[in-house]
Amino acid sequence: MTRPPNRAVTGLEIFLSRSGSAYQKARLGLLANQASVGPGYVQTLKLLDETFPGAVTALFGPQHGWAGEKQDNMVESGHSRDRQGRPIYSLYGETRRPTAAMLQGLEALVVDLVDVGARVYTFAHTLSHCLEEAGQAGLEVIVLDRPNPIGGAEVEGNLLAGDCLSFVGLHPLPMRHGLTLGELARFINHRLARPAPLTVIPCENWRRSDYFPQTGLPWVYPSPNLPSPECAWVYPGQVLWEGTNISEGRGTTRPFNLVGAPFIDSEALLQRLRPLELPGVVFRPAHFQPTFHKWAGETCQGLELFPVSPSFQPYLTSLAILRIILELWPEQFKLKEPPYEYEFARRPLDLILGRTDIFDRLAAGAEAIDLQSSWQVELEAFKRERVKFLMYD
Repeated sequence: MTRPPNRAVTGLEIFLSRSGSAYQKARLGLLANQASVGPGYVQTLKLLDETFPGAVTALFGPQHGWAGEKQDNMVESGHSRDRQGRPIYSLYGETRRPTAAMLQGLEALVVDLVDVGARVYTFAHTLSHCLEEAGQAGLEVIVLDRPNPIGGAEVEGNLLAGDCLSFVGLHPLPMRHGLTLGELARFINHRLARPAPLTVIPCENWRRSDYFPQTGLPWVYPSPNLPSPECAWVYPGQVLWEGTNISEGRGTTRPFNLVGAPFIDSEALLQRLRPLELPGVVFRPAHFQPTFHKWAGETCQGLELFPVSPSFQPYLTSLAILRIILELWPEQFKLKEPPYEYEFARRPLDLILGRTDIFDRLAAGAEAIDLQSSWQVELEAFKRERVKFLMYD
């Protein structure tokens, strides 16, 4: 398999090159989705079937479905079968973890998912449940690693607090953790009472400072509202709007790059943002009309975000926008009511932010930059802790 020079090589490609390995005769499960592709946009399943004929006997799909067709949070997918009759087990439906019956007869579970580098992305938590169940069963988990699309050098945000554990946060990670999925697997597995037998097949030709455009890899949206790497870049901040009545741009062609609501005045918001001189981002006043989701069919005013430099801090940026909205439009702004990702009592925004005091402090007048300073000690401790799980320079 020829590769363009300087292109990152995924763990999938390394795994496929081991065609004479013991896995040739193994019974494998595969956790993947439509974004799991190799060179030429060929699906991981097809490549595994060609390299290890008959080895893959069961398929597992994360949130949004095996084919990535489910649009929104808590839109479940059911179990089904592929064209060869193999079971496709949904891990975002009646259960969010594989059962003993699903894993029965497997000799290894192969995981090939595109993560986006944010704590609030359920694929890593699906992986966590798989590691937990595999540890109980003594089943090997093989993670085919891929680059973190928003880089592996920068980390940002407060660590998840214990009273905010949910399916958008199961482990003490900052909002932007700077880990690949393989590194996350190592971090998570280390924390389990019964760790799974874990093998991570690392990437090649990827540096921690590389963002997705530097990898030379094809982008296939990992979930329906992340159609571009730029959407993933802003996601660790813009995802907080899911816990509010502010549109995060779902129902437009620029999800997560847009933020707004009918009651917002774009120019007033922009005027308050300019003096903050937030790094690495350019704002454009925007009008947009979502075709579905919040404010469907209504004209919203707000901003379009353009990250232009690695100095961009998505979490700080969105917290700063939230702080201004709370000051300028306190009566019209509303928090989303539960449920959110299978939590039926706690405030969704608290689960997203990972702490129960952040919103209240912003509402009381605290500045985002001051909040950021307040969690630097715990963030530095996380940076030291994560070193033992890093796999790339």
